[in-house]
Amino acid sequence: MEITGDRKKEISPEMLKDLKTTGKWTMFISIMSFIGTCAFLVTGLITGIFLSVFKTSDSSRGFPEWLAFIIIALLTMVFLFPVFYLFRFSKLTAEATVTGDVQKLEKAFKNLKRYYVFTGIITITFLAIYLFVIVATTASMAFVKDIG
Repeated sequence: MEITGDRKKEISPEMLKDLKTTGKWTMFISIMSFIGTCAFLVTGLITGIFLSVFKTSDSSRGFPEWLAFIIIALLTMVFLFPVFYLFRFSKLTAEATVTGDVQKLEKAFKNLKRYYVFTGIITITFLAIYLFVIVATTASMAFVKDIG
C-alpha cells in the first residue's frame, strides 16, 4: 500500500500488522461500548419506571420521576456518537488493510479524529461541570451555620 502526495510514503508490512491489531481492539472496545451504553439506557428506563410507579407521595416538590429517564436517554445519545466513530474506524481499517484501499484508510483516520475530538469535548464539558459544582458547593458552605 502506497500513499502518494508531496512526498511518497509507504506503509510497511509491520505498520499494516499494527493497523490490523488496532482495528481488532477498537472493534472490541466499540462493541463493548455499544453494549454498555444500551445497558445504561435500560437502567435509566427501569429507574424511570420504578420512580414513577413507586412514588412515596403525591407532592409536586422535588425531582420529577420521569426526568431521570430523559436525562439518561440524552446522555446515552451523546455517548453513542464517539462509539459510532470508533466502530467506523475499526470497520474501515479492517477493510483498508485487506484491500489496500488508501481512501478507506483516510476515512478510517477521519473517524478516529472525530472520535478523539468528540471525546475531548465531552471531557472538557464534564470537567467544567465538576468545577462549577465544586465552586457552588464551596460557596454555599458560607450559608450553612452550626456545622457539627
